[in-house]
Amino acid sequence: MGRLAEMQRKLLEQMMGPEAMGVTNQNLVWSDDKVCRNFLCGTCPHALFTNTKMDLGPCPKSHTERLKNEFIAAREAEPTNPIFGRFQAEYESNLFAFVDECDRRIRAAHRRLEKTPEENAKTTNLMREIAEIELAIQGGTEKIEQLGEQGKVDESMKELAAIEALKGEKSEKERELQQLTETSGASGHQKLRVCDVCGAYLSVLDSDRRLADHFGGKMHLGYHELRNMLSQFRAEREARKNAPAPLPSGVASTNLAPPSATSAPRANDRDRDRDRGDYRSTRDREPGRDRGYDRDRYGSSRYE
Repeated sequence: MGRLAEMQRKLLEQMMGPEAMGVTNQNLVWSDDKVCRNFLCGTCPHALFTNTKMDLGPCPKSHTERLKNEFIAAREAEPTNPIFGRFQAEYESNLFAFVDECDRRIRAAHRRLEKTPEENAKTTNLMREIAEIELAIQGGTEKIEQLGEQGKVDESMKELAAIEALKGEKSEKERELQQLTETSGASGHQKLRVCDVCGAYLSVLDSDRRLADHFGGKMHLGYHELRNMLSQFRAEREARKNAPAPLPSGVASTNLAPPSATSAPRANDRDRDRDRGDYRSTRDREPGRDRGYDRDRYGSSRYE
């Protein structure tokens, strides 16, 4: 019986990986190929979608917190080491490929429903807003009960007024969604919508609770997290691209300093010499300014 259990354990370890069975290799280092680089740099998609329709199963590589802490410490100690750039580039590429596959499914689902992307986006936004309002109403109702138990009548009345306003807004959103549904046709496919975040099908006939469960579900939140990460990576690349280039190592900061005070008098002397030369040339060009004119003017008066 013990031998059979050992065989089953080894089989499960081969299928699920040693990490899933609680077996860790103490000789591993963070740079080993057996260590999940997605896990080291951030989040592994295998861990985001467990027990969902997009469950990828356990990651075949190691997810050890000790190795992740060692990786972070090494990256902080040597941020310019090219190995960390390679790890980060591989991580971003893996996340992009995963989200790109989701976008491909979303586009295919839109084509199957024969709806324009604008109509699908508007419908999905309305459904999300209705679900958020419903959650706010539920939270406000619980708060009113707590205030009533505490005897805070005025505050509970204010909260009740806010809930009534939310209910009116919810009714308006539902009417808008109903009008959009009626203008899109009466076929069964046209009553379905595609979530632009995770690609799941949603029905306009679903209850508010069902929609709230979807937008708070693990698959939807997982894809939402991945898309936020890619947006952050894109913003960081743009910031690095627009950052000023560093100075060459051989250029000293004093070479870029403004002219010193000792050079100012020299420049002023040059300016005065240039102005004096311009004045002389101007006098030479004036009419009547010749040697005969000067001699007649001054020489005759001196010797007469």
